[in-house]
Amino acid sequence: MIREFIKVMKALSDPNRVKIIKILQHRKMCVCEIQTALGIAQPTVSKHLKILEEAGLVTFKKDGLWVNYMLSKDGNIYSKTMLRHLKKWLEDDPEIERLVEKLPSINREVICGRQ
Repeated sequence: MIREFIKVMKALSDPNRVKIIKILQHRKMCVCEIQTALGIAQPTVSKHLKILEEAGLVTFKKDGLWVNYMLSKDGNIYSKTMLRHLKKWLEDDPEIERLVEKLPSINREVICGRQ
């Protein structure tokens, strides 16, 4: 049990991973959309998503060519608890507010050039 707890806490110890959680609260997203929102490299986004997935915080589903990431509903007690609390936390943080405001303009078809 302590290993699961530590894994969740370590996953949430990085600001970009917290930002990923906060934007996934609003909609499912592919790697290129998350990359655009955060302004970081694709391999870095993929690494962060893997850590969040291993902690039980996010999951993914393939949809044709797309891989959609979303918040997990099936994680352990620690990941479920943190996700529940994070829905209320940081909502008034200026950086989070800016990210959320950008979300409607982030379009995977435009970013990746696929239709």
